Amino acid sequence: MRGFSRREMLKTSAAAAGALLFAEPLRAAAPTAEPITDALIAAARKEGKVAFYSALELNISEKLGRAFEAQYPGIAVRVERSGAERIFQRINMETDSHVPGCDLVCSTDPAHFIFWKRKDLIAPFVPEEAAKYLPADKINPDGTSITVCAWFSVIGYNTKLVKPEEAPKSYTDLLDPKWKGKIAKGHPSYSGAILTATYEISRDLGWDYFEKLAQQKVLQLQSAAEPPRKISEGERAVQADGNDYSLELYKAQGRPVEAVYATEGTPQIVVETGIPRGAPNANAARLFQHFLYSVAGQQIFIDFAHRSFHSQVKDRPGRPPLSAIKTMRADPAAVEAQSEEIKAHYAKIFGV
Repeated sequence: MRGFSRREMLKTSAAAAGALLFAEPLRAAAPTAEPITDALIAAARKEGKVAFYSALELNISEKLGRAFEAQYPGIAVRVERSGAERIFQRINMETDSHVPGCDLVCSTDPAHFIFWKRKDLIAPFVPEEAAKYLPADKINPDGTSITVCAWFSVIGYNTKLVKPEEAPKSYTDLLDPKWKGKIAKGHPSYSGAILTATYEISRDLGWDYFEKLAQQKVLQLQSAAEPPRKISEGERAVQADGNDYSLELYKAQGRPVEAVYATEGTPQIVVETGIPRGAPNANAARLFQHFLYSVAGQQIFIDFAHRSFHSQVKDRPGRPPLSAIKTMRADPAAVEAQSEEIKAHYAKIFGV
């Protein structure tokens, strides 16, 4: 398995067509949940490979691939990992070129699936285990996408550089002059998670919040994983956003980090998967999607400190349950409609 080089993709797209061994009829109603069958396994092994376009970090993406390969010998997983926005652009470019390469896509920006659904680019498919053990609202009514995990974009700090009683408790606390030159932050033009967080914070606090934050000499990074790394290494004292799971894993390793769930509310990042129409190895993709929503697959997400909605999977001990965390209201449709405006406005404010 390998990650792929990050390339700028320029165009967004029209629909592509393709034949699958198991045909997907167009339909508005929810498809029937499908079990794993001997026929599906045989068809997947005949294809022998699956291209997994993943906005998850490379370590968890490759772990999922290796676990699937061990369970289904003879099917190789090729991980193509990048930020959600780069993956979105790549799939749209492949669609425009009529050269499909993605078998299963995983995005940290649900707005992407709204776009792809509107363009009829995603085939409906619901694994039986997902239908049995996920809340109904985690499965798109027409079966085109399913929530595979979630996490939070949080404030965080280095406990050697910041005392707990002095740590920021809210987004507005980050505007205190004492944090000038000490903050790390992700960028919405690369990360779908940061795009979602940027939309929710700008909606709730106003763009003037970011205008004030930009005066703090913020270290601007790409992915949601970079701010936690920077504060864990002491390069910055505080992160304005970034994933909470890296902080939890770093803390378990003994690194001096702590997550803060802001008093205003915290963006919850929902991660979804779907199978593009015309996927070259659609049967292997379906089998891989079955694995992702199995107990074994979902346990890997928990091992990497992500959140699972699967009712048969136990959460990591000691961390606050989902119900205890105040979240900002999600609105993927608004993110999809305003994504380019959000990126442009953000780039203008921060100059990057």
